[in-house]
Parts: sequence; C-alpha cells; structure tokens
Amino acid sequence: MQWLAQGFHGEMKYMAAHGLRRARPAELVPGTVSVITARMDYLPSDTPAEWQRIEFERLARPGEAVVSMYARGRDYHKVLRARLQKLADGIGEEIGPFGHRVFTDSAPVLEAELASRSGQGWRGKHTLVLDRAAGSMFFLGEIYVDLALPPSEPVSPHCGSCSACIDACPTGAIVGPHRLDARRCISYLTIEHAGPIEPQLRPLIGNRIYGCDDCQLACPWNKFAAVSTLADFDAREGLAGSTLASLFAWSEEEFLRRTEGSAIRRIGHERWLRNIAVALGNALRAGDEAAQAALLTRAGDPSPLVREHVAWALAQRTSQG
Repeated sequence: MQWLAQGFHGEMKYMAAHGLRRARPAELVPGTVSVITARMDYLPSDTPAEWQRIEFERLARPGEAVVSMYARGRDYHKVLRARLQKLADGIGEEIGPFGHRVFTDSAPVLEAELASRSGQGWRGKHTLVLDRAAGSMFFLGEIYVDLALPPSEPVSPHCGSCSACIDACPTGAIVGPHRLDARRCISYLTIEHAGPIEPQLRPLIGNRIYGCDDCQLACPWNKFAAVSTLADFDAREGLAGSTLASLFAWSEEEFLRRTEGSAIRRIGHERWLRNIAVALGNALRAGDEAAQAALLTRAGDPSPLVREHVAWALAQRTSQG
C-alpha cells in the first residue's frame, strides 16, 4: 500500500484497482485456505555458462537489439498456466475434487511475496525472488486451493551487503533495497507504458527494446541459474542477435506473425516501433551509421507516437555535432 501511495506503479492502474485483495487470497477466490507456489526455469536450453558476460556484451553493441531473455521464447503465461493446471488435475486424481484456481502473473496475486513466504527463495534487493541454487531466472505461478496444507518454511536471505543489482540499474529505478520505482524501470517503460517515453530517460534505455535484465545479469547468485528443459523457452529467430534496423523494418503483419504465441505481441506494433526508434537514436549517437537510414524510413509514419520518437532519434546525431 505504501508502494502504491508513492506512485511507484506509474500507469499500471490495475495494481491499485484491487486494493488489499492482492494480500488476501480468500477475497480473490472464496474458500481459499492455502496457496501452492511453483517456479519454472526459463533460460534457453543452449545457454552457455558465461551467459551473463555474453548478455552484457550485447548491451555494448549499439546496433544490436536486446530483448529480455524471458521473452525470447514462447509466452510463459501459456506454458506455466498449462503446467499448473496439469498439476492441479494430478492432485484431483489423488484426493478427489477440490476447489482451486491457477495463476501466472495474471491476477491480483502477490506472487513474489507468496513465493518467498513458502520457501521458493528470498526477496532480493531488486525485489525479485532469489534462490541459492537457481538465482532468479525463473517464472512464478500459484494454485489457490481450499485445502488446509502444512506450510513450508521460508528461507533466510543471502544478499548481505551486496548492492550489485542497485548499482547496475541503468535508470536508477531501484531507489533502495527492495524498493523499485516502476516509472523509471526499463521493463515498465518498454512494455507497460503506452505513451511517449520521457526524453530524459530515452538515452538511458540504450539498445534494450523489450524489457531489461541488467539487475539479474549483475547478480552473483545467477551464476547458479539453471537452463530450462522445455523447448518452449528457446529463443525464436530474430529475438536474439538481430540488428535494430532489421527489426524496425518489420511491418505490422510481420510483427504479428513473428510474435504469435510470444509475450511480446501484447505491446503491439506501434510500441514495438517506438522502442526501437529510441534504441536507434542511441545507436546513432554512438556512431552507428545504419541507424539514420533505418530511422528515415519511418520519419513519416502514420503513428504520431512513432513519428515523435523517430524525430527525437534523428536529432541525436545533430545533438552530437
């Protein structure tokens, strides 16, 4: 409630709409007595041991488009929700019919808090759940049940005096340990935020076009992150290692085709172009000659939002003389 009062949720009105229902499971699903929590690793199966270094190197190549690792494969909502339902069905086969509902980042559920209270890990200073054997590269899901289950014990925190995640945040969105101002978070700006991105934040976004992994890349515990056993989370063609210019050329039809079944599709083609325009402006300022040609192709785009960000991006060359 304090986080909401400080306005840290930005334009995510749904965060405030449900009030304390998030913290009271039985108000969301009447009859709920216990919550079963689950997690699912999402690093692609071919992820090398030195993946954190490799991902930081992507950020140092201004013309390369960087998509958050969790979004390079299939939409996790679909994958994890289906698995949770299968688990619930299996429980039903063992004990008979019972009241339940599965959730994956899709309802007023305090997922990270439930996960930490049930022993899935502890809350890191970046607010994500951390586990000593798996880092933080996993999705969370829950099954609300009308069964009285014995509670599992929470684990103790192991961040100590480390501030790597806070120091790594490009926009200073982690304003203190366990305090995130979403209005400055690149994941929020590129995914949840619908309008123009504030000009002062645009240079800080770099070449990140969908989400941001920096706080996780910097976390020492993620050297223990496990790869997924599911092909669903393997990176799709075009979502890792592509140039900004090539993705900026996608028509709406191509965007919809390539992002079918992906979490990226929900932002729509217009926001996709907005995000890439910002990244191209940053690349242009860094001396990437291909960026200007790409931007000029959409200088007259039908969308005022896209035109505004393209105009800003083209001005980055002039601002550097």
